[in-house]
Amino acid sequence: MKSLDINVVRSHFPALAHSDILFDNAGGSAVLRQVAERISSYLLTSSVQTGATYRDSVIAQERVFEARKAIASLINAPHDQEVVMGGSTTLLLHLACEAIGQTIEPGDEIIVTNVDHEANVGPWLNLAKHGAVIKFWNVNPESFELELEELQNLLTEKTRWVSVTHASNILGSVTPVAKIAQLVHGAGAKLCVDGVAYAPHRLVDVQASGADMYVYSFYKTFGPHFAVLWCDGELFAGLPSLNHYFIGKDVMPYKLQPGNVNYELSYGCMGIVDYLLSIAEELGCSGSPREMMQAAFDAFESHENELTEKLLHYLNGRDDVRIIGEKSVQGGRRLPTVSFVVKGRMSKDIVDAVDCYGIGIRYGDFYAKRLIEELDLNKQNGVVRISMAHYNSLDELNQLTEALEKVLA
Repeated sequence: MKSLDINVVRSHFPALAHSDILFDNAGGSAVLRQVAERISSYLLTSSVQTGATYRDSVIAQERVFEARKAIASLINAPHDQEVVMGGSTTLLLHLACEAIGQTIEPGDEIIVTNVDHEANVGPWLNLAKHGAVIKFWNVNPESFELELEELQNLLTEKTRWVSVTHASNILGSVTPVAKIAQLVHGAGAKLCVDGVAYAPHRLVDVQASGADMYVYSFYKTFGPHFAVLWCDGELFAGLPSLNHYFIGKDVMPYKLQPGNVNYELSYGCMGIVDYLLSIAEELGCSGSPREMMQAAFDAFESHENELTEKLLHYLNGRDDVRIIGEKSVQGGRRLPTVSFVVKGRMSKDIVDAVDCYGIGIRYGDFYAKRLIEELDLNKQNGVVRISMAHYNSLDELNQLTEALEKVLA
């Protein structure tokens, strides 16, 4: 198999040719040409209401269904009817929790973490109004780990749901969700996984994850501002409908898609699959679509690991820098999202200075405010975060470290 050609990769992302160097990818990735072309094609050739019998409506409906099948393939969902599309991860989790709330009995327990983005915390906290008891699974502030032993101590026969991130958008660490799923299911509970920070760097497999519900956003994975939620079919069938009264709870996925999906964005998301298959072909791979997408992500991971290790080596070499998260990519549990603070410096000041070099990085809590508060980093404006993607080059990283060397001098 050939190695990843970064120039070929970057040719699929038109914005990279005329933008700042983008190291804020965890906030939002560059968008694929294939995605924009599909959105444009839908709007310019088939933007009519679906569900009618005339030709253009039939074509529009076929495109929307085709998109749902493609996304089901992308995340390895057993059935495309288990795939819910919507405006954002936050919105989809609020909708899911609104439905779940109707099944909650007083005293039922929900476990959330203080590591997650608030999108996967706040909607669950709202279930307290139905009588749910909320428990927090807190990170070890020294190791930055969510310890499985602590989860076991929290699980009881009353636990109904556990909600956890697949990867922290600050720590950059991958959570062992399959092991968590075993513990959760052993207690008779269900598991919800937020894959927003994981999906840009690893091929999502909802079945292998062990999750009962899995959600992430496409604008973090090279697509439009849109999102997907997968729900296990049996669980999904038992949830009440949030749609019109005549759309019953047996009508999936529409019962969690009030107002229906955005047609053009759904169709645009197919461009992500187009791209992955194209990269696999460029690498000389063949096989099933799933195997080819995995080959593309394997190549992405190898390149990202090289970038991440180089950045960590630079930061580890500075006495004034404290990395918030694992200090090496060894072990495969570290993604290319790297956060740090600098002794005696405000994170905002560092980012403002780097801006002058035409390099986009970011500071703050990134909506994982509970984690920043737990680590007592508010007083420094949170962390400086450098979040890379597979289309970033070694030359760009060298420019970043050169800028940091001047800013931190």
